[in-house]
Amino acid sequence: MAREDIIMATQRELKALHVIRKAIDRIITQREAAEAVGLSERQVRRKVRRIRREGDGGMIHKLRGRSSNRAIQGKTKNKVLSIFKTKYADFGPTLASEKLFEIDKIEVNDETLRLWLIEANIPYRKRKKRPHRQWRERKKHYGQMIQTDGSEHDWFEGRGPKCVLMGCIDDATGIPFGRFHAYEGTIPAMDMFKRYIKKRGIPLSIYLDKHTTYKSNKKQTIEDELANQEALSQFERALKELGVEVIHANSPQAKGRVERLFNTFQDRVIKEMRLANVCTIEQGNNFLDKYLPVYSRRFAVKPAKEGDLHRPIPKGIDLNRIFCIRTKRALRNDFTVAHDKKLYQILDNVRTQKILVEEHINGSVIIWHRDTKLKFKEIAIRPTRHKQEKKHVFKLVKTPPPGGEHPWRKPFCRGGYEHINSYSQKEKRTKKEKGLLLDKP
Repeated sequence: MAREDIIMATQRELKALHVIRKAIDRIITQREAAEAVGLSERQVRRKVRRIRREGDGGMIHKLRGRSSNRAIQGKTKNKVLSIFKTKYADFGPTLASEKLFEIDKIEVNDETLRLWLIEANIPYRKRKKRPHRQWRERKKHYGQMIQTDGSEHDWFEGRGPKCVLMGCIDDATGIPFGRFHAYEGTIPAMDMFKRYIKKRGIPLSIYLDKHTTYKSNKKQTIEDELANQEALSQFERALKELGVEVIHANSPQAKGRVERLFNTFQDRVIKEMRLANVCTIEQGNNFLDKYLPVYSRRFAVKPAKEGDLHRPIPKGIDLNRIFCIRTKRALRNDFTVAHDKKLYQILDNVRTQKILVEEHINGSVIIWHRDTKLKFKEIAIRPTRHKQEKKHVFKLVKTPPPGGEHPWRKPFCRGGYEHINSYSQKEKRTKKEKGLLLDKP
């Protein structure tokens, strides 16, 4: 039985073959055939020669059914899949291809790796589908607005303590900045923002959520009511002194860029720190100093308009006095001040009722009276109060009046004892006749 040649062709190739056959039979010209199939006259002449020499099979590309000349060898493919299973099992194809090139010196495209994983039925990390939300246009200039938030996560995967990444991202360019801290609070937020402005300058505005660190939930004081302003948190007060506009978001989705940044970091940064064996907050901050510039060069975008709107820090300004927790305290008659469960003795002779206590980022405490820094010392051992002995004082106890059933409340019985007055008149006469009741002497 003779073997029949089977030619696999697409619909486009079958159409081109039909038109070129018409040109071979001189029904149409080669120029008309080229216009009909969307090819150049040179290509049509070449295909005509191949079809005359090889038949209809000359229409098919010679490499069809063969592996590409640039295909990666099966040995390399097996090695890559083996490394992925043992080392990058929870990595996505993009990050895994980067680490294979950086660490293992194997260059493989991320899409090629993804197809290999699907073919080998190896599970890998996939992006979660996100709900559609209305897109907000980026700000035009670099430094026009930054988005800030904190992300509490097991960043060290059990190798170190759980901590919070206090981070921010420029809205126009997507350039990030961040620091690891033990908790999300006023001091960590101030520390992160202080380092940011020292490195890049003061932005025009900042986009925050309504966490108590960033927005105060206290009632207005009399001073605030007179000034017609809301109560400010310590972080808001510091930003106001620097002239930074504070914008509060009503939902996490509103500040989506910093939220997506944290989602990316919880995938990429965690794995990068795992490979670098980062175990402490200090090591994590040193890692971020080197990693964030590399991340920015790769993923940052160009702003819509040129120009950096970050302002330089004004000369003569003391950032330590701005980025601190200020509290007004009462000065007692013995020149002592109570603050944060501690007692301080003021050594200067001042005449005032209120003083200002500043708690700085480095943990130091400074006490001010107006613009004068006061000398003080902490009282380590508080004086104990001696309990006074209680003196016995005799008090007159008022006896409550008798109730309605008490004999005193009933009428007096004539001719008998005072306490015998609970009988009726008939019973009293009967008793008297029998001699049981005696007349009064």
